[in-house]
Amino acid sequence: MSLTSHIQELKKKHQSLSEAVEHAQRSPGTDGLRIADLKKQKLRIKEEIARLTAA
Repeated sequence: MSLTSHIQELKKKHQSLSEAVEHAQRSPGTDGLRIADLKKQKLRIKEEIARLTAA
C-alpha cells in the first residue's frame, strides 16, 4: 500500500468516525464514554494523518 492510499484510508476512517460521533450525540441513550472513545479514536487518526503528510 502506498503512502497516499494509506492516508486516503485514514481520511475515510476519520470521516466515518465523525459521522458516528454526530449520530451518537443525537441519540439520547448514548453513553458519554462511548462518545469520548469515538472522539479519541478520531483524534488519533487525525494526528496520524498529520504525521504522515508532514513526513
